[in-house]
Amino acid sequence: MRVDSAVSVPAERAGGASADDATVIARSIDEPEWFAALFRRHAAPIQRYVTRRIGLTAAEDVVAETFLIAFRQRGEYQLDRHDALPWLYGIATNMIGRHRRTELRQLRLLARTGADPVIEPFTERVDAAVSADAAKARLGAALARLPAGHRDALLLVAWGGLTYEQVAVATGAPLGTVQSRVSRARRKLRQALGDLDPAALGTGPGQQPRKPRRSEQARSTEETCHE
Repeated sequence: MRVDSAVSVPAERAGGASADDATVIARSIDEPEWFAALFRRHAAPIQRYVTRRIGLTAAEDVVAETFLIAFRQRGEYQLDRHDALPWLYGIATNMIGRHRRTELRQLRLLARTGADPVIEPFTERVDAAVSADAAKARLGAALARLPAGHRDALLLVAWGGLTYEQVAVATGAPLGTVQSRVSRARRKLRQALGDLDPAALGTGPGQQPRKPRRSEQARSTEETCHE
């Protein structure tokens, strides 16, 4: 299924180019064609995130289903949240949960061979003296060993670019739980990667690592001090 089939309303009929997500969703209750604006606005980052998690083959169906579910559940959306992207990431992450075996199979293949183009961007900052394939293999093995909830939280931050607060919205977990899961996951990755650069995990193709908010930096410092 093609991703753009998730919303069948022609793009030229959709409104809301300058409206925030909450306004688009609210208008789409009575005028469904407005929802196409939300799809055009957010389909690309959701597609990238899902592809990194489970690969291209399964990603298109998952992304299409994500937007179909969002469309069906739009009446339940909390309109005080002007940015719907965390909500969409949460739906996509729940859908990925149905493909855990696919995700783990990819990560374990990566752990054995070190060859996976999906994860290539996240190891390009590893020191040149270290084998890139070995780095990717260790990263794949470490990610595969993480509990599903820890892996979800970490990758929503590292690959989805969400803040801790947005991950809490996406997953429905309390903020403190999200902070704990990400901290523990990062600690396990640092232990697994050893001398490699774990900061490379946050770098995607053609983008710079997301600069944390001041509050996140303070939390990160506090977590490091207590580890």
